[in-house]
This record gives sequence, structure tokens and C-alpha cells, in this order.
Amino acid sequence: MIERKLGARLGAAAVAAAATRAGTAALRSLAPGGAERWTRKNYAGRSVGLYAGPAVAVGAAAGVAALPARARVAAVLAVLGAGACGGYDDVAGAGDPRRGFRAHLGALRNGELTSGAVKLFGISAAGLAAGALLKERPVDRVLAGVVIAGTAHLVNLVDVRPGQAGAAVLALAAPGLLRKGPGAVVAAASMGAAAAVLPDDIGERTMLGDTGAHALGAALGAAMAAGNGRKGLAAHAAALVAVAAYADKRVGS
Repeated sequence: MIERKLGARLGAAAVAAAATRAGTAALRSLAPGGAERWTRKNYAGRSVGLYAGPAVAVGAAAGVAALPARARVAAVLAVLGAGACGGYDDVAGAGDPRRGFRAHLGALRNGELTSGAVKLFGISAAGLAAGALLKERPVDRVLAGVVIAGTAHLVNLVDVRPGQAGAAVLALAAPGLLRKGPGAVVAAASMGAAAAVLPDDIGERTMLGDTGAHALGAALGAAMAAGNGRKGLAAHAAALVAVAAYADKRVGS
């Protein structure tokens, strides 16, 4: 039994890593829409590619393929939903100087739907939908949704220097490997996808962008949601909301 569980976790990590590497290589080779569409300036002003973002989303989703149907659909919905919303912001929000929830909600009150607002509501909806699949009771479903969306936001917040987001996912997901149930497999998948892009991210040959950071964060959040009961969910949700509120205040000040 122990060997079977270990094998499932190693298999999830291996599949996620292989799919992520293959996706990155394919996107770099094909560059749909032209290389310019996939190029951004990083914090140091260097031109890097966004190829790793969609690749980690697909990789993390592929890594949970062996889960039971309900948990698998929940994890894939969380990861691909967050990745798609992040991808929209990567494209439509490029060059938008506004940062933080208050800025985008303020624009919405003035009748402007920004890409940041789309991302906020889209990832929240995906998190709540995934939480509804992972948990049975209404309160637990809401808490799970907050954890998934909040963790997606958290990983994006730390993605300000090469390798930071991937390293954060590896560190935060590792304890989840020790849990029982589908949460351990989702944690392994998030780690496999993160590890696959970490060398190129640190080497400033690619970057996650909002697509990859949010997808990895949602995978990590789904692992946390699946592996915790109500008390754990409530503690994680409270911490994530506090971090988000503090970060938003810092950005807006």
C-alpha cells in the first residue's frame, strides 16, 4: 500500500514534469502568433519568453490524470481556469500600470472592465467550482474555493524575481506529499511542473507570467483544499486573505 501511494505521487510528478518540458519546447519552437507575442521584459529589463506559463498549466493538469474523476476534474478546473485567466491578463493587461484589487475594482465601478478584474472574478469562480467538487458541505466548499483562489494569488505575488514562484511552490507543496488522499497527488503534480521550469526560470531564459504563476498556485491551493478538513481550510483561508489584504494595501500606498 505504501509503495502504491509513493508510486502514484512519483508518477504524478514525473508526468507533470515531462508534460511541462514538452509543452515549453513545443511553444518555443512554434511561437504561435510570432515570437514578439511571447516576449516580455523581466525585472532586470532582459527579454525572456512566456512559454513556460501555459506549459506548467498543462503539465500540472496532466499530472493529476490518475486521480478519481471528481478530484481530477476539480484539480484540472482549478489549474486551467486560473491559467486561462492569467493568460488573458498576460495578453490584454500588458502595459497596464494598475496593480492590486482596489485599482481594478475602482476601474470597474467607473464602468471599465480591466483584465485584472476579469482575472480576479474568473479565478475566484474557478476556485469555488473546484471547491464544490472537492468538498461536500457548503461551508467547506466556500473555504476550499477561497484557499484555491487565494493560493493562486499568493504564488503570483511572490513571482517578482526569477525562480521565486517555483521555489515557493516546491517548499509549500512538499508537506502535502505526506497527506492521505488526492491532495498528495495534486501536490506532487504541482511540484513536478514547478521543478521542470525552475532551471530556465532562474537562468532568465523563460518566465512564468501570470499564466504560470496562477496555474501553479491553483494547483497548490487544490492540493491544500483536498488535504485539509474544516479547521485547516479555515486557517489557510484566513492567512491567505490577510496576506492578500496586506499586499493590496502595500501596492496601493
